[in-house]
Order: sequence, then C-alpha cells, then structure tokens
Amino acid sequence: MGGFRSRSESARANRSNAQKKNPTPAPRRPARSVDPVRELCLDVLGEVHGQGAYGNLVLPGALRAASISGRDAAFATELTYGCLRATGQLDAVIEMAAGRPIGAIDPPVLDALRLGTYQILHTRVEPHAAVDTTVELVRHRGFSSAAGFANGVLRTITRTPAQEWLRRIAPGTSIGDVALRSAHPRWIADAINNALLEPGADTDTTISPELAEALAANNRRPAVHLAARPGAISQEELALVTGGETGAYSPYAVYLPSGDPGDLDAIRQGLASVQDEGSQLVALALCRAPLGRVDRGRWLDLCSGPGGKTAFLAAWGQGAETSQRVRVDAIEVTPHRADLVEKATRGLPVRVHTGDGRDLRAISSLDMPAGYDRVLVDAPCTGLGALRRRPEARWRKSPEDVAELVALQRELLAAGLAAAAPGGVVVYSTCSPHLAETREVAHAVARSEGAEILDASAILPEVPRGAVGPFIQLWPHRHSTDAMFIAALRKPGDSGGPEASA
Repeated sequence: MGGFRSRSESARANRSNAQKKNPTPAPRRPARSVDPVRELCLDVLGEVHGQGAYGNLVLPGALRAASISGRDAAFATELTYGCLRATGQLDAVIEMAAGRPIGAIDPPVLDALRLGTYQILHTRVEPHAAVDTTVELVRHRGFSSAAGFANGVLRTITRTPAQEWLRRIAPGTSIGDVALRSAHPRWIADAINNALLEPGADTDTTISPELAEALAANNRRPAVHLAARPGAISQEELALVTGGETGAYSPYAVYLPSGDPGDLDAIRQGLASVQDEGSQLVALALCRAPLGRVDRGRWLDLCSGPGGKTAFLAAWGQGAETSQRVRVDAIEVTPHRADLVEKATRGLPVRVHTGDGRDLRAISSLDMPAGYDRVLVDAPCTGLGALRRRPEARWRKSPEDVAELVALQRELLAAGLAAAAPGGVVVYSTCSPHLAETREVAHAVARSEGAEILDASAILPEVPRGAVGPFIQLWPHRHSTDAMFIAALRKPGDSGGPEASA
C-alpha cells in the first residue's frame, strides 16, 4: 500500500492544506466575567493578609460600597470570615496539593487558592464552580501564568473528600492534630485544653474530652445578644418588642434571632445595647459582690473602653441601695476608646477620664475619693475567648503576647485593689481562658496584696458548669457566651460597718 491514498483521502488532504494556507480565524472566546462577590472577598483577604486590616471592620464597608446585600452579602460574609478563620488549615491542604511551600506562592494567588479551597472543603458550592471562578480571579488579577497552576491545585483538591483531606493533614489524635482539624494554632488549643481540665490535672498528657467541641464553637458565628438597660426596660419587655428570646443566665440578656440590631427602636432609644451575655455577667458580678463596708456609691471602671460594662454598672447602680447616689469613674488609656465610653454612657452618672489605670494619681481630671467601693478591672488580654468574633485573630496572635499581657494584667489588678477602700470589692475579668491570664493572675495578686478571693459562683448562682474553684470560666460551647473569666476579690479591712444591701 506504501504511500497510496484513496481519492477521498487526497481530497481531505487538499482541503487541509488549503486551510493551513488560508486559515479561517477561530471565534474569539469572550472574556469570562469575574464574580463580583468573590472578587470582593479576595479584596478583603488581601487587605487583611497584606495590610494587617481586620476582616470584621473591612468587610461591612466593602459590602456597602459595592451595594452588595441580601443573600450575596451573606455568601460574601461566609466566604471571607470562613477563609480567615481556617487560614492555617487551608494552607496545609494547599501545600499538600501543590507540592510546594506556601511561601513559594504569590500572595494574591495564595489568597485566591484559599478562597477556592474553602468553598470546596467547607461549603455546598459545586466544586467545578469553585475551581472555575477562582481560576478566573487569578487570571483577572494579572497572574495569567499562574492560572494553570491554580487550576491544577484546586482540581487535585476536588478529587478527595473534605474529611479525607483533614485526615491527611492531621492524621492523629494529638492536640496538634485536633487543633489543625479545627483550624486553630497548636498553642491556642493547648491553652484551651489546659483551662478545660480540672485543677491539678496533668496538662502535658491529658486531653479534655471537651476540647474538640470547644474549638468547634470558635468556628461558629455568635448570636447577637442584647442587654436591657437596668431600670429602663425589663428583659421580658425587651424580648417582646424585639421578637427575641430571654437569656439563660443574665436577667438582662435577650438573644436576637436575626436582623440588624441597629434597626431596633430599643437600641436607638437607649433602652438596650448590644452586649454579649458573658460581659453582662461580669458587670453583674461587681454589682452583686458582697462588700465589707457600707456602699457609698463610688464605683470605678479601670479599663472602661468601649463602655458597655460601664453603662451597665451606672444604670444598675441607680436602683441600688447605697448611702449615696452611685457615680462611676471610667478610666480609658486610649482617647478614641474614651470617646466611645462617653457615647455609650451618655445620660448616665459617669465621668470619663483618659489615662493609664495603673497610675490614677497622674490623671488630673480624677477627683479620687478615699477609696472606691466597687472596682472593675476588665483587663486587656489575648482575646482568646472571642475568637468567633474576630476571624483572623487566632493566626495573628503568638505565645509571646501572653507574658507581656500578664505583666500588665497584674499591675492593673494591683492598682484596682489599691484604689479600693478597705472592705471594697474588685472584679477581675478577661475575655480569655488562658490560665496565665486568669487564675494565675488572680491568685498571685491576691497573695501579694493580701486580698480575699470571694466565691464567684455564689455571686452568680444562675451560671451552671462555670465554677473553677472560687472563679467562673464561661465557654462558648457550654454557655453560648464569649469565654469570659470572672474573679471577685475583697480588700482587707473594714471601714464603715456592714454593707448596705446593694
């Protein structure tokens, strides 16, 4: 047969040669449009990872500027916050699928891969849609040469179920593996585990049976909690006018099922505020703590910004049985946050002072009494108890932050006790369960200052499963609150006889 061609084969060959000489232009594929919602998410991720911005501050403004609302806004919120919460976990999957270190991937491409990977692993978005929209984003951002790489990585991820990916990156039962499967740094999982264990347990070898549940709770968006202003509206009335549900622990808490609390008349009229139930319990503990003296109505909030607890104290104090009308001095070191305290306490007997709570005598505007009856020290902390509210926070913090904060916390608590009158009470709180910031600070300062540690669970008997010795530790997975720590201390001495009922 050699080189023989049939007539039909020769005709086809001639046509093919003619087409090569005079090719017909192929129809140009129209440029695929980039999904504006996903593009906005990528913009926010870039600001957070590249510029150190905060997702919960940037995203709402970006949505308004782009006129994105309703279901699209909800989708953008889920993608953005989800990617920020799960950054370390997503990076581990991407690194394994890509076969190269995360640091070798251009940051904008990496953020796009995180966005696509999150959709594949954690949402009901069709995998092909997650891949295609991500590749288009990469191409649209000027990384056409990386589009094939992104396509290959994401298609590799789609070929394996999500649970199998989590097993691959964290195959064991160690705290490190539990942490990565739950999208937490190891050191934070260690801190939470240690706080969950009973006092005296071996923290090096024991894993709390609640650890996985506690970490999972940090990945769920919190419900909106309202605080009825004491003396202005009751919990039941607030629940009725807002369509909410009365809280489980604070007699002022209302859970809002949905909607923007800023649209509520009760908020606009100053009858209520947005405040986590755990924060309400902190303020309530100070109001209820038994004094060793007559309450003269001189109260102090040593670290008052942004002012929610200060407002609660001042409002509650108006109905308290004190020898004189309650007045609250509020100290805030940051001028901007001091302005927030002014706004939150407008119309209440509160005087706001800008200064360092560790040195009250240096605050010229403060007319210090002989001693305060009640002092709140809601100290700056790592914020490990509010990780569900700040999605990127867990990946920005480091163990080195703790030591510096502990030194500050001890100084503030000691200053609070120094400012209290003999027989006065100080409530120390943090939005962190880390033992170094909580029990260890309270015990150390109580010893050095000779203060009595009161039974916090007797002050707040409505809180179940919160007592840790004389302290209270709240948990998102147990109480649906932030992980607030509460300690109540009483300064030694007695000045003024028995406490008035307050």
